[in-house]
Amino acid sequence: MPREIGSEFHWDPSYLTAATDESPLPARHKLFATGCGALTALLRQLAPRGRLHLPSYFCMGVAEALSETVRISWYRHLPDAGGPRLETLRAGQGDVVLAQNLFGRETGEAWNAWMAAHPDVVVIEDHSHDPFSRWARTSQAAYAVASLRKTLPLPDGGLLWSPQERALPSPYGNPHGSDLKLVAMLLKSAWLAGSDVDKTAFRALQQRGEHVLLGSAAPAGALTTAILPLLDIERLQRTATANVRAMAEMLGMPPVKGTNPFRLQILRETRQERDDLLGHLAANGVYAPVHWRQDRTGLWSGDEQAAALSSRMLTLPVDHRCTPADLRRLAGVLGSPVRGEPARR
Repeated sequence: MPREIGSEFHWDPSYLTAATDESPLPARHKLFATGCGALTALLRQLAPRGRLHLPSYFCMGVAEALSETVRISWYRHLPDAGGPRLETLRAGQGDVVLAQNLFGRETGEAWNAWMAAHPDVVVIEDHSHDPFSRWARTSQAAYAVASLRKTLPLPDGGLLWSPQERALPSPYGNPHGSDLKLVAMLLKSAWLAGSDVDKTAFRALQQRGEHVLLGSAAPAGALTTAILPLLDIERLQRTATANVRAMAEMLGMPPVKGTNPFRLQILRETRQERDDLLGHLAANGVYAPVHWRQDRTGLWSGDEQAAALSSRMLTLPVDHRCTPADLRRLAGVLGSPVRGEPARR
């Protein structure tokens, strides 16, 4: 049976390193169970009189959760290397704007200029796809957030900080869900090592844990809090980035932008082709997520281009876990050159 590629992280103590005085974390921060929960707590503290402006290519699950706290508007930001279309952002005093480093491929320069021109608007940066980028480390925004479990092998974790050293809300509620995720990570490690572990059992724990964690504004669990300072984040990022660039080259794609790009996104011509490819990959033990689906019958951005791209795009799960053999197998499963992010319009 070939190695599984993608899906949920497993626990691996080799990711740990000796503690040092040079923590990658901001000096002042709060650690929540989820990034969505951190945003919810922050919006409740800010109590904006206006709207929250979200990028049109965004996680609709998070948007739906935030819509329970504040009114939502949208500005155009597509995964086409063009960056945010700030001419479509019509925010004024009393509004809040969420900026994102989409797939870890942006620098933040456009946002720095926009913030300087709009000092009365609160900007929150979402660095979930590259939490420790130069942009994140030198941010000029009022607030910044990152869902750490998107890139790090942790059961939970939403990092919130203020580059302008503004007051931060504290987590609230009892932490639940991360314990289920941690047990699933441990069982998956045993399964990968060849132990007689029922995969359906740890998959059920993963799914239950995700359901319980959904939007949680509780504190991060004990393992995440204790392990985060010990993770060899630089090595994890370096390995993941090298794998992404190697995979793109193997597939004949253009060089991937960004210092630490988030996985590898590819396009198909139609939704059906994309969904067929998802099925083909899964049948070969490759579990590729979609970032992100937009259902026009539910909450969606209203941006037809964003919705159309979301229906054709998938993310190849190329991260720090992939070996050279995994990359070769993934290229073989794909079997032909693929398209990367769409050309800038």
